[in-house]
Amino acid sequence: MSDLLAPKPPRRRSRRFRLLAVAAAVVVLGAVGVGAVFGSRLGTDPTLVDSPLIGQPAPAVTLPYLEAEGTLSLSELRGQVVVVNFWASWCVACREEHPALLATAAQYRDAGVVLVGIDYQDSQAAAQAFLDEMGRGGENYRYVTDPGSRAALEFGVFGVPETFVLDRSGTIVAKITGPSTYPLLAGAIDAVLAGQRPESRTGGPVQPGRGEPVAGG
Repeated sequence: MSDLLAPKPPRRRSRRFRLLAVAAAVVVLGAVGVGAVFGSRLGTDPTLVDSPLIGQPAPAVTLPYLEAEGTLSLSELRGQVVVVNFWASWCVACREEHPALLATAAQYRDAGVVLVGIDYQDSQAAAQAFLDEMGRGGENYRYVTDPGSRAALEFGVFGVPETFVLDRSGTIVAKITGPSTYPLLAGAIDAVLAGQRPESRTGGPVQPGRGEPVAGG
């Protein structure tokens, strides 16, 4: 009699519960998979993207000098290897790479290598204060400004620092995204001086604008 009164296990309900649990697991796994895909895309390091300008003539920009009268045109520098560096006084990584740029300018002064530092979205006073603190290059290091960020747009700059290497014909042959190091710069320059074409290189993250967080790295 007690067996007849004992509740029987709800088989249908249990089976339905299991089906719902499986379905929920599938949904969760699917969401995780989709999240992983989108997460991997959103987290893609922008510093690894090659510039479409590599192999193309450098933009024909003419820019005002930062600390002198007159302007500088990149086309005037043809016949020399040119290192174009976009920087700013508010850029954290620019401080990190600055000694490497100065060392490069000094090391390759007699090899026909010119560095052009293009001040990006900055004030003249702040840029000069940065150079007062961090130091300036010699005669083969030119500092210019970029009114309206026209040069940055022409070069497709994502943030600073970004560095482009031009061969003697004025063709962009390499790009370093993020803070440059002396080995990175020297390796690229040596390749160009030897008549070779270096590949794009990654130094680390860049800072898109004043007060914005760094991206990549």
